[in-house]
Amino acid sequence: MEIITNSNYTFSNPKQFEKNFYVPKTNKKILITIDDAFQSFYQEAWPYLKKNKIPFILFVSTEPIGKKGYMTWDQIKEVEAEKFTSIGHHSHSHGYLIDGNNDLFSLDVEKANKIFLKNLGYIPNLFSYPFGEYSKFMRDYISQNFDYAFGQHSGVIDLNKDKFELPRFPINENYGDLKRFNSIINLYPLEYEQLLPLEKNLSIENNPPNFQVKFFNEQKNIKSIDCYSNELDKWEKSNTRLNNRILTVEFRGPFIPRRGRINCSLNDNGKWRWFGIQFPIKEN
Repeated sequence: MEIITNSNYTFSNPKQFEKNFYVPKTNKKILITIDDAFQSFYQEAWPYLKKNKIPFILFVSTEPIGKKGYMTWDQIKEVEAEKFTSIGHHSHSHGYLIDGNNDLFSLDVEKANKIFLKNLGYIPNLFSYPFGEYSKFMRDYISQNFDYAFGQHSGVIDLNKDKFELPRFPINENYGDLKRFNSIINLYPLEYEQLLPLEKNLSIENNPPNFQVKFFNEQKNIKSIDCYSNELDKWEKSNTRLNNRILTVEFRGPFIPRRGRINCSLNDNGKWRWFGIQFPIKEN
């Protein structure tokens, strides 16, 4: 929090997120999201965030609430009562829902809906995909039932990002050192007009995917873009081809379960721009 404040960034209030989404930003804001509603969040982070009125979204999976290691509904209501907080939807079971059929996912979400209605009196309009994983079906289903949805692919939100595939930088035990954190909060969005494939869930039939990114005509320094990807379970600089503002990645081979990733960045006159994509990989 001190790094954010000392960088002269302000915090984004999630209650204003929808209102401001399509407004071009002249100053960067930091949106804090917390997944899972662990008891450790309530005990360690919540007192500090409350004291300093720092806005955030708490994404709740309904099945474990009240169990050992998780917050209770009374604690969630306490958090929800503040003007600078929002409660988000994080499914019911928080399982690997992408591994099941489409009905498993929709039924899990609908079960959570009933529990939210019972305990909070409403269904949250913000969704966070469990593990950041989603298929085209899941994305389309969420788009018909929620206002916005977040994954766990890295990147900076801009008004051109798909509002049901919003990026976030994970900050956890594996990616939580302060050097990395200081670096990512200073990144800028690497915008694009279209990204393919629409289906992010890969199986043997579409792994590796046909990956293309179409950039806007007015974008500068696109020729300076560099991408890295982890196909064949090895992070290396991607084989890319840029033709008529369309970037194509020629993969060395298939991605290895459980996740494939591509991260692209460019130096735009001293501003580092970034986007990342995550592909859930089905086991053969």
